[in-house]
Parts: sequence; C-alpha cells; structure tokens
Amino acid sequence: MSVPLRRSAGALLVSLLLVAGGCGGSSESGEPSGTSAASQSGTRTVTDVEGTDVEVPASPQRVVALSEPTLDGVLALGVTPVGTITGRGQSTVPHYLLDEAGDIPVLGGVAQPNYEAIAAAKPDLILVDGTSLNNNPDAMSILREIAPTVYTGYAGGDWRVNFGYVADALNLADQAKQVIADYDAKAAAAKDQLAPAYGGKTFSIVRWQGGSASLILKELPAGMALEDVGLARPPAQDRRGRGHSEPVSLENLAQIDADYIFFGTLGGSSNDNPSAGGASDEKGAEQALAEAEKVAGFTSLKAYRDGHIIPVDGSLWTSTGGPLLMSGLIDSILGALS
Repeated sequence: MSVPLRRSAGALLVSLLLVAGGCGGSSESGEPSGTSAASQSGTRTVTDVEGTDVEVPASPQRVVALSEPTLDGVLALGVTPVGTITGRGQSTVPHYLLDEAGDIPVLGGVAQPNYEAIAAAKPDLILVDGTSLNNNPDAMSILREIAPTVYTGYAGGDWRVNFGYVADALNLADQAKQVIADYDAKAAAAKDQLAPAYGGKTFSIVRWQGGSASLILKELPAGMALEDVGLARPPAQDRRGRGHSEPVSLENLAQIDADYIFFGTLGGSSNDNPSAGGASDEKGAEQALAEAEKVAGFTSLKAYRDGHIIPVDGSLWTSTGGPLLMSGLIDSILGALS
C-alpha cells in the first residue's frame, strides 16, 4: 500500500514538521536534534536489508518501530520503543503484544505512518520493513529526514533475518543470538512432546476474512512454527506461498481441509477496507467461525465434522511478527493440543 505523497510534497511536509516540532533534522554538529546525550555519544554504520548503509546511534535511546515484526523484535531484545503502529486490521498495537506494548504511543497504522506524530516523538532511530511501507520510496525519504531509518526485511521474508537486522541496528546482535537459541530449544522440546499423538496428523492454518478463507502457508511465521514443532501440512499445503496469505475461493473450500484447522481472523478488515472493525482475538475467531458455518461446504470439512476446528488469536496466527510471536505460537499449539 503506497503513501499518497510525491517526493516534493514529502520534502515540504518534512520541512514543516521539523520547523513546527523542533525535532528530527540535524544540529550544527550533524547529530539529530532532540536526541539524548547517550545517543549522541557515538555512531556506527549498519547495512540494511536493501544494501543501504545507515549511520545510527551506537546506543539508540528513542526507537520508533513502524511494523509488527520490528515492534516484536525490539521488545524481544528488552527495548521499549517510544512509538509504534497499530496491528494489521486492529485499532491497537497487535493483540498478541498488548501486555508488553499496550502503553506505547501509536504513531499511525500499517502502511499509514503519521509523520507529524513520528517527528514529535523525537526518534533517534526508526525501524521499518516491507510489511509496513511496502518498499514505498516516498515514505522512506520522509522518514530518513526525521531520523536514521533502517529497512529490516521484506514482506514474507524469514522472521530470523528480519530480527537479525533489527538487532544489528540496535547494536544487540549477541542478545539476539540468545533469543533465537531459546526459541530453538523451546521448539525442539515441543516437537518431542507432540510427536507421539500428532505425528501422523495434518494441520491447516486459515484466516477467515470478508466471508471467505485464505491459507497461511509454510513461508509465513505460523507455517514456520508448525514445521519447527514437526506438525505436517496436507499435501496441497506442503509448500511455500507468495509471502502473504493465499485466498481460496468458496468453490474450492475443500483446499483448506486437514485433520485439524487453526482458524483465525483479523476482525472485519480486508484489502479494500483495512481499518474495518472487529476483533482479532479468539473471540473474534469464534464469531468468524459462526459466519463460516453458514457457507456451503464448510460444515462438510473433515476437520469440522471431527470437531477439530481450533479458534485462535488472528494477530498471532495469521499476521506477522518476530521471536515473541514465534514463541507465542508454540504456546498456543501446546495449549490447544495438550
């Protein structure tokens, strides 16, 4: 989703924001004005996922995380950002991060950054990725006028890669290695626990949105979590997709079937109406399931007939994130299947 600003308009907007807010921009020393003394004690150069070299504070103090994966990543590293964005299809931070991030100021929505609010937050580092700005060059140029901005990953990219770029920008690469090691150990333990009862079963991940289904395949976080804990997909789903959920027509609804279906939603949002209301949590999934039951063919699915439709938090299962999301997925799987 593009931001409707041309470069010239974007440059004018940044100038107005910096004059009005007295933040962002550069001081005579070349450091971003409005930043803390600690962040001005030194800088280092990092290379982002696009190959762009960015000079960032050696110890960032005022981080803004403008996507679900970057918010997840900074929190996993013990950093509390000064601003973030709403979760996809939600009016708050991602539901699965409410306990950790519910008090962090919201500075816009996914692909809809509020530049004035971002500038007013006086960041010394901004983290973005393809899930939030969709490679929009105007947005990047505007943000880089406010503060050093690091592009950490592409939509549909490996969460580990994204997290690595987040950690590098924060100068916390060693801590990130430990976070990943802890996740790998947790996944291995869960795999051993689940294998005896579920080794021969298949599992589908469905997002029900706008009256129809989409599949979460193996390249997305929830699909990766299933693979990490040894849970198999049906043959038609045993593949990587295009980096986002894959729509399934109602005529082909049988394609979502499996022995078990993890079933979530992101409220009433859709590609045409991303800000629509509705809940993304398990209650929202139960409401979406009641709608799905009215669709021809849904109640004929094997998973439905066997009572194996599992309503789940859509912000955790059917969106995107980082190590906290991945760990939460394992908890959710064990909670549902134990």
